[in-house]
Amino acid sequence: MAGIVVKPRARILHGHDWVFSSEVLKVFGKPADGDVISLKDGKDRLIGSAIYNSKSQIVGRRFSRRKQELDLDFFKRRIAQATEYRTRRGVDPKLCRVVWSESDGLPGLIIDRYGDHFVMQTLTLAMDMRKDLIANAVIDLFGNATIIERNDAPVRKAEGMELRSGVLRGDSPSQIGIEIEGVKFEIDLLHGQKTGFYLDQKHNYSVVAGYAHGRRVLDCFTNQGAFALTCVRAGAADVTGVEESSENIAGAKRNAVRNDLEVRWIEQDVFQFLRAAEKAGVQYDLIVLDPPSFTKTRSGLRDALRGYRELHMRVFKLLSKDGLLATFSCSHHVSDTAFSQAIARSSRAADNSRNGIFQRLPSGNDAGTVARSNVIPSAARDLRQERSITLTARGDANFVGEVPRFVRDDTTWRRNRCRHEIFARAYREICGILK
Repeated sequence: MAGIVVKPRARILHGHDWVFSSEVLKVFGKPADGDVISLKDGKDRLIGSAIYNSKSQIVGRRFSRRKQELDLDFFKRRIAQATEYRTRRGVDPKLCRVVWSESDGLPGLIIDRYGDHFVMQTLTLAMDMRKDLIANAVIDLFGNATIIERNDAPVRKAEGMELRSGVLRGDSPSQIGIEIEGVKFEIDLLHGQKTGFYLDQKHNYSVVAGYAHGRRVLDCFTNQGAFALTCVRAGAADVTGVEESSENIAGAKRNAVRNDLEVRWIEQDVFQFLRAAEKAGVQYDLIVLDPPSFTKTRSGLRDALRGYRELHMRVFKLLSKDGLLATFSCSHHVSDTAFSQAIARSSRAADNSRNGIFQRLPSGNDAGTVARSNVIPSAARDLRQERSITLTARGDANFVGEVPRFVRDDTTWRRNRCRHEIFARAYREICGILK
């Protein structure tokens, strides 16, 4: 088997599962892009099997610590293990993320389940080359089902792949219905956001709605209205949903009619809305921020943080006394620490000196939420989409005007994380979670 030898200080030797192009000592055997390769250290010891792509900055993604081929039996075993783990943790098996990339030992593969419909993304070349094999594994495990390919994510370009969508198995559905926290949604699996719906936020819809009773709620970047509608159902006094996309607003309105719920929908850029609301002196008791990613590249990190600071500063000015803010980030390159610091700085800039983080909500993609649908091992924490999810309150708080020390002390956090990564991955191997 062809492969690569990694440099002594490569991250893969310290608990990570990626090999970057700068960490390659040498390539042997002339592997082709998309091949399964062997990973070896400088002493010719096998450190695992990986998928290879010379066109990507991440040239190797390890999926096993032993010699392993990507065959039908392997895919069936890994998908079955992922399903069993979620079922054991109480996740609804018919409405969840069945597979989430490195989290389940399948780099670049995402499978979301909506009843008898499965939506698949193959975001790495090796998985894309084997998508028919993966579809066969899904059919063998779950029976006849519709399998939709949603490979229209721009991240595929980093692997040298084209964007495409379509039906791999079964009939093409136009619209399907799902129910979350008693609210019915109509979603489009072929043309909706990502795989049709944000299943990684499924748990947080109910958590945020638990604070909505009797409050005036503002849902920014409402998309299809999930937070807004669950808050109305929970007894919110008044709910406003703001979204720039006319298509998403139309979908949110249909969902409101379907559930006989009343929401004030506003089709407008969120920043423009917030500026106008500040001038008008409008106040809200609960504000939800769930924006799209502010940057797709590391080079855009500074502008992304500037955007987060402005967004939160304007929102803090709209919060009533003892109002609540539920805020989320899905920007891959924005760390937990940077996001928390952006919130703290925005609070000070808005002259809300008594703001403080009093509850950190779990993210579906966060290692801290092992009971939810998108479980990710600590060794792959850099893959999380929801980098930080925080519920912030105005009023008395333990941390006045700034984030707690354990968040601010970045050096200590990184050192402890590295130790935990190595232990967590080894523990999963020993227990046979990944075979």
